Order: sequence, then C-alpha cells, then structure tokens
Amino acid sequence: MKVYLDNAATTPLDERVLEAMLPYMTDHFGNPSSTHQFGRKTKSAIETSRRAIAGALNVTPAEICFTSGGTEADNLAIRGSVNDLGCTRIITSALEHSAVIKTSAEMEKAGLAEVCMVNLKSDGHIDLEHLESLLNTDKKCLVSLMHGNNEIANLLPLKRVGELCKKYNAIFHSDTVQTMGHYAFDLQDIHVHFITGAAHKFHGPKGIGFLYINRQIHVSPIITGGGQEREQRGGTENLYGIVGLGKAIQLAYEHLEEHQEHIGGMKQYMIAQINEHIPGCEFNGDCRSEDSLYTVLNVTLPENPNSSMMLFLLDIDGVACSGGSACSSGASKGSHVLTALDAIKPNRTSLRFSFGRFTTREHIDFAVSKLKDLCAVKENAPGTKVRAR
Repeated sequence: MKVYLDNAATTPLDERVLEAMLPYMTDHFGNPSSTHQFGRKTKSAIETSRRAIAGALNVTPAEICFTSGGTEADNLAIRGSVNDLGCTRIITSALEHSAVIKTSAEMEKAGLAEVCMVNLKSDGHIDLEHLESLLNTDKKCLVSLMHGNNEIANLLPLKRVGELCKKYNAIFHSDTVQTMGHYAFDLQDIHVHFITGAAHKFHGPKGIGFLYINRQIHVSPIITGGGQEREQRGGTENLYGIVGLGKAIQLAYEHLEEHQEHIGGMKQYMIAQINEHIPGCEFNGDCRSEDSLYTVLNVTLPENPNSSMMLFLLDIDGVACSGGSACSSGASKGSHVLTALDAIKPNRTSLRFSFGRFTTREHIDFAVSKLKDLCAVKENAPGTKVRAR
C-alpha cells in the first residue's frame, strides 16, 4: 500500500480537471492573441476561467492576473509594491514562504526597502500589537503575511490585519496559496491589495496560478513581452493550465463545506490515532480548529533510534509526508518555521502530514501503524501533549 500525506506540497490532479483540460491540448490549440476563430475559441476559455475565479472571490475579472504559480505571484506583488507603489518598509515574518522572505531580502539588499520582522507568539501566531507598532511610521509600508502557514497550519486573522493596514494606509499582500480553494473569500469584505493562488494546491495542474490585484492599484509586470494579461504579464498564456485552474476552483467551491468536513475529519482522526498509539508526541502550532488550517498537521515525534532516518524509512514503508515545506528543490534543509519558533528538539524528528479530498481513514491507520513501528515507543511512555495551545 502507498499512502500520500503531502497534499500541502501538491495535490493529485482531479480527473474532472484533466477532462476539462484535454480538449485544449488537442483540438483547441489556437493562440489566444490571434483574431481568427481558433484564437477566439481559446481566448474565450481563458476568460471563462478568469470569471470563475473572480466569482469565487467576489471581485471583477480584470483584477485576476494569471501567473505560473504562487511564487511568481508573490514576486509580482512584493516587487510591484516597492517599485510602483512607493513602499519603503516591508513588514513580514520569519514563518513566510521563501518566495516572500527571499524577495523581501532582495529588495532590502538593493537598498529599495527595509525589512522588519513582526514578533511571533509562542504558539506561532503573529503578534498583532507589534504589527501595529511597526505600521505606526511615516514610511509607506507593505505588509506581507500568509493566511495559512504551510508547516504549522496557523491561520492569520485576515480581516483584522486588513483593518490595521487600512488604518495606517499600508499595502497588504497575503500569500493564500495554502487556503485558496479550501476557505471562502469575499474580498469586498476584506481590505487586501494582493492575494495569491496556485492550482496544484487544490487538485488542479502545476505551473499555473494567479494574483488578485485590487483595481485601485497598478503594478508593472516583471515579465515583459507581448502585453498579455492586460499588460501585467507578457508571454503566450498557459492555455490548458488556465482551463484546469478554472475547473479546479469551480469544483473546490461547489463542494467546499463537504471538503472541509471530510479533510478536517481526517486531521482530527490522525491527531486522535497518534495520541492513542504513539505517546510522547507534540503537535506544533495552534491546533484549535478555529485557528488552524484543517489540511495540515505538524508533529514532533518522541526520541527514538530512527529519528534521523524517519522520512526515508517512512518512504520505504509507503508513506509520503515531509519534514517541512516543499519550497526548494532537492533534499530537505530543515524547517525554517520550527527554527523561528525555537521548536527544534534534539534527537527528535518533526514531520508534516497534510490531507486532501482523497485521503481516507485507511490511509491514516496505515501511516500511524508505520510510525508506531518506527518509533518503537514503550507502552508506559509519557502521555502526549499539544504544544503551545
């Protein structure tokens, strides 16, 4: 048996998404910029997907810019905020995706903006009082904070942060890659200038995403060329990727409550099974359901002889999970999120399990049984506890 519990890295493609894409890989191949009927057909498909995304977010289609994924979208938002919107202070956190951390650092290295890291609470939540103190400045600020953390699952109070940004006239960008397709968004009710999405995080294709750009602002493209995407991103569009993205977001929001109940149930079931069968574990981040992304669970295992090889041994046993985010190519370099929270424990391994709509209890049972065998925990070991609730 093979069990996939790394859905925060990527999700399997839904067959219905593939079915929607296939005609645009074969029969409908025209360049969307062409004016003949072949081009008009594919241009119409792109705009249909754009409208589907805009409708899900309660925005106008003109506010959706297609990108290659979340990383490009984050880059466009941050670079545009500094280069075009006059932001000279970037407020972010040590828990962000590398696309945010590294791009912000580049802006600082180039002398274009200073980077300020907001303080973190012991449970991994953002210190909103410190955020407000950083916003209280004469400098034009960009706040870039992710909605759902991809490693410890903490959720940002998106509306509250938006209100703070509005109060201090700051630009607000939130990386919503982990929450797009998993939570409802009404962007008429949230003060935010940029949010991001990547299709492969909600059972769509890889290599396609989008950036929502509030219609009250304009940023220059970082990829120049033929003027596609309303002059926001040059280059012939990823036609079948965009079609797949539109179908994936449609399916996600048509059955949102059903998916939330199922996937959230898988997370809670795994917590219960770990508590029962592997004493001595700790769950990183805030595990309260209302403050936690229901697709992600981060666990520090008890000290055991297999700690240093746990990921490798689980893979051999047929269980796919991760030791952190899949931000970089190649071998895992350790979790920058757990390091920032001082949650790295000597001789103990932390693993991230993440769930999708195809995860079952059988998958959880199989994974926990393999974990139990590898941990070789004695029955009289100390009870489990939830870290930093």
